[in-house]
Amino acid sequence: MHHFIYNALPARVVFGSGTQAQVTQELKNLGCCKALVLTTPQQVDQGHVVEDLLGDLCVGLYTRATMHTPTHITDDAVKAAQELKADCIVAVGGGSTIGLGKAIALHTDLPQIVIPTTYAGSEATPIIGQTENGVKTTQKTLKVLPEVIIYDVDLTLTLPPKMSVTSGINAIAHAVEALYSQDANPVTNLLAQEGIKSIASALPVIIQEKDTALLLKARSDALYGAWACGTCLGAVGMSLHHKLCHTLGGTFDLPHAETHTVILPHAIAYNTPFAADAIAKAALSLGVRNAAQGIYDLAKELGAPCSLKELGMKEEDLEGAADIAVRSPYSNPVPLEREKLLKLLRDAWAGTRPE
Repeated sequence: MHHFIYNALPARVVFGSGTQAQVTQELKNLGCCKALVLTTPQQVDQGHVVEDLLGDLCVGLYTRATMHTPTHITDDAVKAAQELKADCIVAVGGGSTIGLGKAIALHTDLPQIVIPTTYAGSEATPIIGQTENGVKTTQKTLKVLPEVIIYDVDLTLTLPPKMSVTSGINAIAHAVEALYSQDANPVTNLLAQEGIKSIASALPVIIQEKDTALLLKARSDALYGAWACGTCLGAVGMSLHHKLCHTLGGTFDLPHAETHTVILPHAIAYNTPFAADAIAKAALSLGVRNAAQGIYDLAKELGAPCSLKELGMKEEDLEGAADIAVRSPYSNPVPLEREKLLKLLRDAWAGTRPE
């Protein structure tokens, strides 16, 4: 018998096409009537759509959500929520907007409804990352877990192809880390493998297919995979890959999904000798023999960035990144050694295909 501990997360999930229209009923189900809608500056139009759906149940639209959840933006958003006497947060967008909603909830205990428009997966986790003074830190608390997630496949149809790839591989990273987490269990393993397979098979179709029906199915599969990947990560924990990405994003301001896409093959290669069974599960879901090479090849074939250099990382900053990464490291199948991490980062900077 395999002994394990599994904690199911309390959340309501509404999945389908056209489901965004249910936001008003979901708000009422929570007993709320004064929603503050959140977006990034780039997604204001989507915020207005939700405003219109909510009508008098919406007290305002906050549009300053920012990548890596800087604390000064959170402070401003909390103040806005309090001044408007909001009793609920409705976050519309990707990881930046979802992160801000979580940060507001952390300070105010306001319930959250999340309407994801990417494959970030953060909406399914009780994990929040915040950046202050150039350092990104994370914590895990049920205070930030959204009460309701509304997945509307229609909202992902206009997600640009390149962004779809990096967002999808970002989600795959959640599942890979869940497979070799110290809290891994049969339930999250199944979710992780399902999520990896769903997204990896959908991304080439999203990039290459012109048939509307096939595209819709691929978008649905990718969004379903994002939920599965986020859910399994939320139930277990983060390791080397996320530590490096939080370091590179929070301190060096690299773009979130793109950084995950570049780092993941190298993080897998680093851990493979020490988590062979877990990585083998990932490879099987990807349909390849070598998981690190499989992820790298998938990203490259679909036109995603494969090097930190492409993202604007300076080679002279790699030493500093390695130093930060070994401080307060996340749990990992093998200890994080500075020189080995530096080699990993140099390979990622150059875009070298993992061996």
